[in-house]
Amino acid sequence: MTDKSNDTSPEDGTARAGEAASAAGRPVTSPFDSPTTQMRKPDPKDVPRTDEDLGLDPGDEVPTASSAEAGADRDDYGYATIPPATAASAESVRLQRRNREARRGTLDLGLFVLRLVVGYTFIYHGLQKLTGWFHGPGIDGTKAMMENGGWDHPSLSTALVIAGELGGGVLLVLGLATPLAAGAVLATIANAWMWKQGMIPGFQYNAATKSGVEIDTILAGAALAIILTGPGRWSLDRTRGWATRPAYGSFVVVLLAIAAAIATYWFLHGGNPLKGIGPF
Repeated sequence: MTDKSNDTSPEDGTARAGEAASAAGRPVTSPFDSPTTQMRKPDPKDVPRTDEDLGLDPGDEVPTASSAEAGADRDDYGYATIPPATAASAESVRLQRRNREARRGTLDLGLFVLRLVVGYTFIYHGLQKLTGWFHGPGIDGTKAMMENGGWDHPSLSTALVIAGELGGGVLLVLGLATPLAAGAVLATIANAWMWKQGMIPGFQYNAATKSGVEIDTILAGAALAIILTGPGRWSLDRTRGWATRPAYGSFVVVLLAIAAAIATYWFLHGGNPLKGIGPF
């Protein structure tokens, strides 16, 4: 009797298992399905090494960076390209900057209330001079008042004061063209301040007297504050830069308003409104 060897290689075992499975009508499973079965090592001759083995045509050219740039404008270039990022528009940058702004809290509400109070006060006095409402003097009475007050051209002076008070007050309430509106009321109230102050030598501040400039000083300070802070977002100017972020332009408006008040008083009234105050 011939002794059969018990040594069986893993390759032979795998092959016999596959043949047995095929003969039994069962599908051939992967060697990984059996943890005890070792996978057969691939033959180095089966590894593709040439373009022909890989199924490539030796005449085809592999695209490079230079060829991709050269074929970017060709319709037959099949490789996708990433377009350069477009520059952000000024509007998108402005919106992003606004979204990053800190919360304003009740600031816009406070500026709205300030504009209402100051604007309504000037509208009230402007209607008194224009229509005679609220026990006002009307146009004729205003002309007579300006003439008796020493103004050289009472008709022109009346027109300027009505335009400054009524027009500037309406624009302040609406929050429209706010720097111009606040500058107009500032110039108008500054003229009134100089007129009252020049009536009697010395500093006339007490509102109890006819020449007191206390109320005029408060209104001038409120108009100045609106120019420097802007009307806020509760206004028709809310999309303008000066509504929430006023800059050096505010100082220009203040200087122009003061210059206009001094020039108007100098040419239409004359005199020194600071007479008796300190060195004046």
